[in-house]
Amino acid sequence: MELWQIALIVLAGIGAGGINAVVGSGTLITFPVLVAFGVPPVVATMSNAVGLVPGNIASSFGYREELKGQWKRFAGFVPASLAGSLLGAYLLLHLPEDAFETIVPILLVLALIMVVGQPYLSRHLKARALRRREQGHDLAEATDPDAARGGLSTGKYILALVVIFLTAIYGGYFAAAQGIILVALLGLILTDDLQRLNGLKNVLVLVVNTVSATTYIIVGHDRINWTAVICVAVGSLIGGYLGARVGRKFSPGLLRTVIVVLGLVAIVRILTL
Repeated sequence: MELWQIALIVLAGIGAGGINAVVGSGTLITFPVLVAFGVPPVVATMSNAVGLVPGNIASSFGYREELKGQWKRFAGFVPASLAGSLLGAYLLLHLPEDAFETIVPILLVLALIMVVGQPYLSRHLKARALRRREQGHDLAEATDPDAARGGLSTGKYILALVVIFLTAIYGGYFAAAQGIILVALLGLILTDDLQRLNGLKNVLVLVVNTVSATTYIIVGHDRINWTAVICVAVGSLIGGYLGARVGRKFSPGLLRTVIVVLGLVAIVRILTL
């Protein structure tokens, strides 16, 4: 890669790290850039997953205050993410590359729809959480003798595990917008506010990306573009830290516009390979 390409990938990594911290669709920044610079889609996905892990660590640490009181949930949530991400990584490594190039444009379209719909979903989740608090549902769950496992009833806990497992499969196969999907689905099950959901999301995405990245390094290290990994890693570490600190001040409309434009670029690029 030329120096200007390296610089752009680092900048994309900064953007991805920051967006992952506060929204959860940073792959839609780095993946299109890598593909546009000639990195094959599967290689771009594997390299991107490895490179984004430092940013996931930084953003999870930055949201440590929002994670207080949630640690009991991780006893089941983390194994569900581990299992799902392993299955997703297995599918990426063993399905034909043609299948990936056929499936990914569809996943990208779905991810972009989630990005565009995120503000409407956020408003819905806030209104729903407020109604539940007014109706005393949070108190009922906290005092219910069956509401073990981090304040969730058995039924809701199992449903959350299923959602996390399925989302982790998607994340292990193609990570774009898995954070948005997690917040969207868990927001329909849990009564936490959006900031606590975002902290939970950051940790679960960290688990998925770490497992996927480790799998790729062990099994497919010869298919990873290590120059891209280093560039994305440096950028995502900076972006993850900044995103957790000041990312809420960014214009969400601008972020969504950039994500949608780059996502469309990636779709066109893949379809024309």
